[in-house]
Amino acid sequence: MSSGKQKILIVDDEPDILELIEYNLKKEGYQVYSARNGQEAVAEAKRTQPDLIVLDIMMPKMDGIEACRIMRTMPEFKNTFMVFLTARSEEYSEIAGFNVGADDYIAKPIKPRALVSRINAILRRNAPPEEVTDNKLEIGDLVIDREAYLVYKKGEKVVLAKKEFELLYLLASKPGKVYTREVILKNIWEDSVVVTNRTIDVHVRKLREKLGDDCVATVKGVGYKFEA
Repeated sequence: MSSGKQKILIVDDEPDILELIEYNLKKEGYQVYSARNGQEAVAEAKRTQPDLIVLDIMMPKMDGIEACRIMRTMPEFKNTFMVFLTARSEEYSEIAGFNVGADDYIAKPIKPRALVSRINAILRRNAPPEEVTDNKLEIGDLVIDREAYLVYKKGEKVVLAKKEFELLYLLASKPGKVYTREVILKNIWEDSVVVTNRTIDVHVRKLREKLGDDCVATVKGVGYKFEA
């Protein structure tokens, strides 16, 4: 069970959806609030200060994209998780969501167990990855030693080039978080004029070859994330 201190705001114009999500999240131990459109969402979020907001995209008065964009300009929601819930499968809607600051994307029809599991995982991102010692991250069977620039998988040393290591450490520092190509370029290659998106793709491919295909996931049209 999750801590009842964690608050979630559900925003959807379909009463059945609100009821289904609210029931399952309350059963998990969360405090749950609801709103029927983007305008209500902004007002309710100001009142309740939730840890996570689940926003439908297509809603009357104000859609989820605009509501997320507005809340991301407010300091109090800088670190609030924003998750889009929608039946729309077009790639552009996912990209639009991430561009305004979404942390994740959940598609309808809703599968309650999968939804709760996804929300539990998103909220766990607030906790830093398990620290071993002195800039080491331990995630599953992977140990990443930042000071020594060494990586161990199941106790076996994996040799990575410097930029491969830096890319891995950036992604693994917040498992599940989507990093856009622009953020990756800025953090790893800074202002180098010779680096392109193709450079990122090549480094991701090398990481997958050395650590397994499932270590880094592609978010189409947006960027990459580390899969814990």
